[in-house]
Amino acid sequence: MPVKGIIELGNPLLWERSTPVEEPSASSVLELVNDLKDTLNAFRAEHEFGRGIAAPQIGVLKRVVFVDMRPEGFSGALINPEIGSESSERYEAWVSCFSFPELLIRVSRASEVRVAYLDTEGTPQTLDATGELAALLQREIDHLDGVLAVEKVVSPRAFMSRTEWERQDRPF
Repeated sequence: MPVKGIIELGNPLLWERSTPVEEPSASSVLELVNDLKDTLNAFRAEHEFGRGIAAPQIGVLKRVVFVDMRPEGFSGALINPEIGSESSERYEAWVSCFSFPELLIRVSRASEVRVAYLDTEGTPQTLDATGELAALLQREIDHLDGVLAVEKVVSPRAFMSRTEWERQDRPF
C-alpha cells in the first residue's frame, strides 16, 4: 500500500471528529489499515521515532488507529476504539506527534486504560493498557475526537523543540 502524507498542525482536518466505521472488514477499511501501517513504518524509518498513527493524520476522518509497540507491547489496528475506563493515577511524559514532529509537549494521562474496539474482522476486543501504551492509546483516540496534544499540555512552559531536547541530551 502507498505511504500517505502526514497532515500537519494548522490543517483544520486535525480538529474534526472522525466518524465510526460501519463495516470493519470492508476492503476500504483494510486498505486504510495498511496505509496507516505503511505510513507509520516509513515515518519511523525516516525520523527514528513513532509508535502510533490515527486516520485523521493522513486526512481520513474515520475512527481507525494503528499502533506498533513491538517487541514489548501491542501491535495492530483498532477500529472504533473507545476508552471504557481509566485509572485516577496519572502518568506525565514528554510526547511528540507525527503532525508536529519537531515539537515536544509534556502531558498528563491516565496510567491505565481499558479500550474497547473492533478488529479488522469486526470482532469486539478489549485491551487493558498501562504506562506508555496507555498514554499512546489516549493520544491516538484523542486524534479521532479532534483533540491534539497541544490542548493537553500541563503548563504553558511544557513545550520544547526536538533540537533543544537533543541538545540537552534527554532520553525518551
